[in-house]
Amino acid sequence: MFAALITGLNKVEMVEFPDPTPAPNGVVVDIAFCGICGTDIHAYQSGNPYNPAICGHEWSGTLSAVGSDVKSFSEGDRVVVAVAPACGQCAPCRAGQADRCMVSLLSALGRDAMAPKHGGFAPRIAVDAMRIVKTNPLLNDAQAAQVEPTTVAFHAVRRSGIRLGDIAVIQGAGPIGLGAMQWVKAAGAGVVIVVEPNEQRRALATELGAHHVVVPGADADRLVKELSHGLGADIVYECVGRSFAVQSAVDLARRGGSMCLIGLADQDAPITPVTWLMKEISVSSALAYNHEEFEMCMGMIADGRFRTEPLHSLTVGLDGLDGALADLASGTSVHTKILVDPRV
Repeated sequence: MFAALITGLNKVEMVEFPDPTPAPNGVVVDIAFCGICGTDIHAYQSGNPYNPAICGHEWSGTLSAVGSDVKSFSEGDRVVVAVAPACGQCAPCRAGQADRCMVSLLSALGRDAMAPKHGGFAPRIAVDAMRIVKTNPLLNDAQAAQVEPTTVAFHAVRRSGIRLGDIAVIQGAGPIGLGAMQWVKAAGAGVVIVVEPNEQRRALATELGAHHVVVPGADADRLVKELSHGLGADIVYECVGRSFAVQSAVDLARRGGSMCLIGLADQDAPITPVTWLMKEISVSSALAYNHEEFEMCMGMIADGRFRTEPLHSLTVGLDGLDGALADLASGTSVHTKILVDPRV
């Protein structure tokens, strides 16, 4: 069996692996779709060493084999990838901080004991049964493959402390930014502003319900000031994942406002500390998600509160992954979420 891995700068290789078999407490999933994540794009652009277990970590599929000790799943079950539930045994769990469980964190990073040697850019994958959740039956496989990034955005907005009626700014209209925007609306924001340089993505933000869309820079500064009567936004979500965007998020916030860091920049960010201090900015950040949030997200996709279909703009086979990564890394792509179907 061959799996696609990002192995260097602008380099994707098809690497041969043994056909997977389940461990006693594991399963084998036949992949239906696997989404391309922003971390995949960053790895492709940077050429920095990249954990193979998370090279393709947004997948859905069907169980084709189940380990002897697995009792809660059966062959034929449709599943999505998730993070392991809290273990109850590590130091954070014993301290009553199950949402900070080290087992959950390591599974999200692909560093747990049963981490596979490749991700979901493959026909099949063997994982620990704790890493999967049964797919909501109202979701199709393409929707299910977008549950993981949807849950990233859900977790961030849930942590951010947004309040009913807030003026919220989302920096970046990629899949995570557009996801955050939808959750911000669901959480009751009064005004939602999306800041994005790409014209197609601005149009998509409008389609998904943004009240205002604007290009970054002076135009964004003026619009936020105008809509907030000169104060600035109550909360700004940084979803660009580039170092320059961290300070700009704080610049758009009002005094006493908040900034939520979601985008993962791979370089140190230049900031102006006096601005943070003078504004008394509250900062939250979000990495990955909690196990129970997957069920919540699938329910709200199923009932229409969150829309995945407009985000999915292209499907490619494994042989199209290299070209899709190059397109998304160009900064001029017309695509938002590209799914890889290893069956074609």
